Amino acid sequence: MLELTGVSHVYPGGTRALDDVTLSIPRGMYGLLGPNGAGKSTLMRTIATLQAPTEGSIRFGDIDVLAEPEKLCETLGYLPQDFGVYPRVSAYQMLDHMAVLKGISGKADRKAVVETLLEQTNLWGVRGKAIAGFSGGMRQRFGIAQALIGNPELIIVDEPTAGLDPEERNRFLNLLAGIGENVVVILSTHIVDDVADLCPRMAVLAGGRVQLEGAPRELIESTRGRVWQRTIDHDRLDDYKASHEIISHRFFAGRIIVHVLSDERPEGFEAVQGGLEDVYFTTLADARRPAAAAQAA
Repeated sequence: MLELTGVSHVYPGGTRALDDVTLSIPRGMYGLLGPNGAGKSTLMRTIATLQAPTEGSIRFGDIDVLAEPEKLCETLGYLPQDFGVYPRVSAYQMLDHMAVLKGISGKADRKAVVETLLEQTNLWGVRGKAIAGFSGGMRQRFGIAQALIGNPELIIVDEPTAGLDPEERNRFLNLLAGIGENVVVILSTHIVDDVADLCPRMAVLAGGRVQLEGAPRELIESTRGRVWQRTIDHDRLDDYKASHEIISHRFFAGRIIVHVLSDERPEGFEAVQGGLEDVYFTTLADARRPAAAAQAA
């Protein structure tokens, strides 16, 4: 279990990136959803001991993460949003080098670890290829391979599927799902479907604060009977924004499908089964409302 209590971080200049974040993250896949600038990467770096919070505490099992960061590093696998490698080195050589850095000194032991990880991430066929020649999906699979060195008990992946084509995204998510059965895996993303497909528990982070936390199925159920849909002409969107609480809209066949949140059916709308995307957009709208009211005042 990973326990975060009252974690806040204020950057020089006064920007509050994290504001009293308290979470209990169990074993398995855990989704952290939020828009760009929500504080997700700051939180991931803080958990990974790359920066200390301004205040708060973090524990992983018996480890006091802030007091004993080196102990966490022994059992941590981390795939940041952007990670650097030596581009002209082959995948095999790079994993072998990183295994040495992780303390796997025996040549036979490293060989077994590296070959297992290359097979697990479906990179065995390109093990001798320079990483510079990898596609985006291959680089992400290499990234998770290096994060798995040493059998970590806590794995953090930050925006891992951004920019991947559908086939590579599916392959990568299947890989994560297999890994996440026996360890704590935090999936930080702004892609709702990644969390909906994989995570039995999740939180929404916006403005540096936890806005919502729970099981996706239960959160979706909470919107049952309150989400309504209508297809409108695109030039009517502003009118509907003024008269309804629109939580999302998308273009379809030259028109716009709008979703609104209401306890009663608005005129001209039909009921629709809400999904995690509706939960997410509703949460973001609620989070922005106080700020908008303050600006209006």
